[in-house]
Amino acid sequence: MKRRHFVGGLAAAAGVAACGKEAADCGDSTHASTERFEWSCVTSWPPKYPGMGMGVENLAARVEAASAGRLKIKVYGGGELVPAFEVFDAVSRGTVEMGHDASYYHKGKVDAAQFFTSIPFGMNMLELNGWLYYGGGLELWRELYEKFNLVPIPCGNTGVQMGGWFNKEINTPNDLKGLKMRIPGMGGEVLRRAGGTPVTLPGAEIFTSLQTGAIDATEWVGAYNDVSFGLHKAARYYYYPGWHEPGPGLETMINKDAWESLPPDLQAILETCCQAITTDMVAEYTHGNTFALQQLRDDPNVELRQFPKEVLDVLKRMTDEIVAEWIAKDPAAKKIADSYYAFLDKSAYGQAVTEQAYLETRT
Repeated sequence: MKRRHFVGGLAAAAGVAACGKEAADCGDSTHASTERFEWSCVTSWPPKYPGMGMGVENLAARVEAASAGRLKIKVYGGGELVPAFEVFDAVSRGTVEMGHDASYYHKGKVDAAQFFTSIPFGMNMLELNGWLYYGGGLELWRELYEKFNLVPIPCGNTGVQMGGWFNKEINTPNDLKGLKMRIPGMGGEVLRRAGGTPVTLPGAEIFTSLQTGAIDATEWVGAYNDVSFGLHKAARYYYYPGWHEPGPGLETMINKDAWESLPPDLQAILETCCQAITTDMVAEYTHGNTFALQQLRDDPNVELRQFPKEVLDVLKRMTDEIVAEWIAKDPAAKKIADSYYAFLDKSAYGQAVTEQAYLETRT
């Protein structure tokens, strides 16, 4: 969303507010300023789940407060109204007005959407937001979703994730062969090329699957959410860094017809609150991960391990191969990839001499 579009939305909101004072000069806008909407929002997260799940609840509360009750949003957790991985279809069809999930869950329907959540060894949270809001990423995202009758809005980010929980040590690339792991998106394709078997599971099914041996390993988010699921009780080895999700962004999807039914001020309120939730969610994860990771460090039954460089090098090479093959046959993905990697290539130097350089001096 370019700055002029955002400012225009706020100006429209101010204009509608002014109509409340000078109704005679505002025509039909007077009706728009008092019309009320009640929406349903389905998500891929367990109900009231820390971070991602509560982020949507907080979004609904902020929108209702900012709109003086003119837009109320009822939030449903994954499985309460529609299955966790059917959010995209439900909103596209107009079954509900709104949804919240991660765009890489739509792999197979719209593969290029993966760029807007996370690409292995790709952008971190700061870079992703820079590209989306100022580098043309959001325009590409909305163009991609247009044919599905959807309007996407960035809404949330967990920051760089952990590499996941494993029931065996990963010392060489050969240790990935035969590994059955819950890992979505392109990260799963990379694991497959490395000889493993990726599995897609909603969050609520991960613990039981890991505990019973249905899977050998899983990634989820980071220490904050992983502890809340009790994953440290089902596997011993906790690996980092999250090479597959260096800064995964989440999305609010709105049915296009529902979006266009809103007056400009409510559209602006919704977009602004989504940005606020991204900021708030990053803060929540930074705080929550700090204390949860300390808990895991002190747990004698958990071993924190860094992925060996040899393993990461192989995964990076395979990621590059998969992306090159993918964009060679998918024009939509290539168009987005050209923009994504052009920004990433320029941003990498800036990150190296700022964030990375500073953290290295601190350690």
